[in-house]
Amino acid sequence: MDTVEELHGTYFYTGMGQLSAGELFFWVFIDKTMQQLGVGDVAAVAAIVSGAAILPTRQKPIGAKKGTSLASVTSRKVFGKTKFPMGVRMPTFVGNLVSGIRKVMVANIGSFAGRTVPVVG
Repeated sequence: MDTVEELHGTYFYTGMGQLSAGELFFWVFIDKTMQQLGVGDVAAVAAIVSGAAILPTRQKPIGAKKGTSLASVTSRKVFGKTKFPMGVRMPTFVGNLVSGIRKVMVANIGSFAGRTVPVVG
């Protein structure tokens, strides 16, 4: 098969089969980002890309970063409102290099994972 082919409404790309159009876009984006950056670690690039605040979100307070990331949405769906045991609060970082980064302590596992995945990447 070629690099990209359509198979019964799904797609095949570099050894991965039965991809939806959205999944195909994600993997092509990851592949091209890796080529541009000269990076060979798929997991790191996927973590960074999944942390980009590209999804629309509800109204936020003034000064809050607009949008949310795929990592945040997914981790909050997976973990729901589950909290760390014994009232433990973990540090996460919000903001950006231009406006400043600040540490925020969170007790919610979903919030922690959604903000930490892109940093680890």
